[in-house]
Amino acid sequence: MTPLLEVRSLEAGYDDALILHGVSLQAEARSIVAIIGPNGAGKSTLLKAIYGLLRPRAGAVRVEGEDVTGRRPDRLTRLGMNLVPQLDNVFPTLTIAENLKVGSLVLPRDQRRRGVDEVIALFPLLAERRRQPAGSLSGGQRKLVAIARALVSRPRLLLLDEPSAGLSPLAIDLVFDKLHEIRELGIGIVMVEQNARRALALADVGYVLDMGRNAYTGRGSELLHDPRVVDLYLGGSRSSFGGSHSTASISTSTSAPSGMNPPTK
Repeated sequence: MTPLLEVRSLEAGYDDALILHGVSLQAEARSIVAIIGPNGAGKSTLLKAIYGLLRPRAGAVRVEGEDVTGRRPDRLTRLGMNLVPQLDNVFPTLTIAENLKVGSLVLPRDQRRRGVDEVIALFPLLAERRRQPAGSLSGGQRKLVAIARALVSRPRLLLLDEPSAGLSPLAIDLVFDKLHEIRELGIGIVMVEQNARRALALADVGYVLDMGRNAYTGRGSELLHDPRVVDLYLGGSRSSFGGSHSTASISTSTSAPSGMNPPTK
């Protein structure tokens, strides 16, 4: 079966600096893929390369078998992919309803109102405050507006860059619960996340990147308990996770585990 998203041996970087060194991953519909790793591992660079914000130097990006490598973001959005960036992801002076209307502009004119109404129904909290400026919301609420605006375009694949960044524990619960609901709608989610434990606990599949390369790959729950991943990337004792040993598939890497990466996410 053809995966919803397939990334093969992707290389990308900035100017003379190559950040991604042959990264590969797959994502299916109705699944959550978490990408974790130390700062500088290339996580956000990977999302940018997938979404056409950064042109890959080698490798391929395919959506349901179609090669979309380097295609412009607006064309990818119309194809069924959308990105929620970590920062600047809402228009603060616009109301919630106006933000969603902006997201609907990629739809045919006669479908825009219905698209907004469908998303509002998924976010009761936003429906209650639809006339409130997005800039006056809490961090968690603004994140929900950003996700909702991306969903208005009716994507099959949603890319999220650090969805929990800067949020309180309660707001993180709110956002991650909504991601579970979105998955149940049949949408595939690929998220970069620094809160590695929380991301792996939610994810169907996890990818650990290190120095721009695949380091470990496996089911999220398995990586969460894998002693190697715990020791190198989760910053805690394996005993705190019950001491179990994972059977997650391993993609070996010769990269160092941390602290030697260029200052790029």
